[in-house]
Amino acid sequence: MNSKEFFEELSCRLGREEKDVEQLLSSFTEIMTEKLLEGKVVALDGFGVFEVKKEKERIAFNPVSGQRLLVPPRLVLGFRPDAKLQRSLANE
Repeated sequence: MNSKEFFEELSCRLGREEKDVEQLLSSFTEIMTEKLLEGKVVALDGFGVFEVKKEKERIAFNPVSGQRLLVPPRLVLGFRPDAKLQRSLANE
């Protein structure tokens, strides 16, 4: 399902215009991004938990050249599905 199909489905279920649904989801993702950048955890009941984790710097090995490279630290988005979501997917 692409975003256009998702917006159409959601607008039908909510009985709203597609542009309203797009604006709502755009605001939702903006808020979620802001909170994650602030280092906060975003938990959505029945869906899951999003959090940003910091990976430490590490030394990697390039098998082709044989060189060792220093990989700088980076932020990684993590997601843990809610137990309800996992159960419903397992039952399908």
